[in-house]
Amino acid sequence: MHEKSRYTIQRTMIIYFLLIGFASIMVGVEFLVDFHTGYKEVAFSASADHKVQDQDKVSAFFDRMRKKAVVMVAIIMVVTLIVLTMFIKNISEPLQHMIDKSRKILSGDLSRTIKIQSDNELSELGTIINEMSCNLQEILLLSRGLCTAGQSLTDEIQQLQKGPLDAQDQTRIADIVQRLNSEFASMNQVIDYFNFYAGESQHHAG
Repeated sequence: MHEKSRYTIQRTMIIYFLLIGFASIMVGVEFLVDFHTGYKEVAFSASADHKVQDQDKVSAFFDRMRKKAVVMVAIIMVVTLIVLTMFIKNISEPLQHMIDKSRKILSGDLSRTIKIQSDNELSELGTIINEMSCNLQEILLLSRGLCTAGQSLTDEIQQLQKGPLDAQDQTRIADIVQRLNSEFASMNQVIDYFNFYAGESQHHAG
């Protein structure tokens, strides 16, 4: 994994949560400061009038606090909605795109490719899946070529066996067998590579 894209999604998630937390803290601080200031004004008014507390000021104070609380809750909801939209656009949608394309590849449609316009772990994972799909196509094409060559060589040997074999025919058969062995050797190299890679992975896992 490239260093520049390492933990990009993790940093993005942290930024999203920090945005929500920062908005909540700012709204909460603003509400507490306003409440404390208004409460001091009401308390001062009540202490100045030793007989009857100014009910209008108290009612206006709580009404203003109620409206401010509604506005602040609305602000938090808007910020949360914006962050959620960013999360869906930058993480959820590309991830769902990868799942859909991977299912197509799994079903046998190797013409599908994953395209993610971003520079994070999802983009790199999509590139890896595309490379795996290309490698699988190469293996299948090699297998098809091996089967075709094997069938052609087998037919040629059968044709030679129908008549008497002379030294030239035996040389041709030996050449056919050598070509067939070469094709199998190429296929075995590919198989050995994947077996070695799996064994190496198990070795590191252990």
